Amino acid sequence: MRANISVATSRREELVDITVQVQEVVADSKVDNGLVILYVQGATAALMIQENWDDSVQTDVVNLLQKLIPRGVWLHDRQDGNGDSHLKAGLVGPSESIPIIDGRLGLSRWQNIFLCEFDGPRSTRKVVCSIIEDR
Repeated sequence: MRANISVATSRREELVDITVQVQEVVADSKVDNGLVILYVQGATAALMIQENWDDSVQTDVVNLLQKLIPRGVWLHDRQDGNGDSHLKAGLVGPSESIPIIDGRLGLSRWQNIFLCEFDGPRSTRKVVCSIIEDR
């Protein structure tokens, strides 16, 4: 099974929690045990599993990446000013795989799934959710 999740972002760089939307896709699939593979389309976005207790970890991720990969110093900036966005997305990566256990995401209590926006805001970011059932 495959389904898409559309996500709107509101800032240039932010982490958006998509866990509820992914769980809804898993529930709709009626798969009890298997794997959900998530892939964000776009060269300036990524996916990350991270702590969900409060916003401090997500803010720390954005701040760390801004320090490691600053704006305005990359060759690609000559084209459209977002060289840092491409590097951040490449470093974090476009995909995550999560087990499905008894019809639920196999995340721990403190884990959620985040779309990482590095070149927003965007009206739509598409996350492809592919589900493979254990047989």
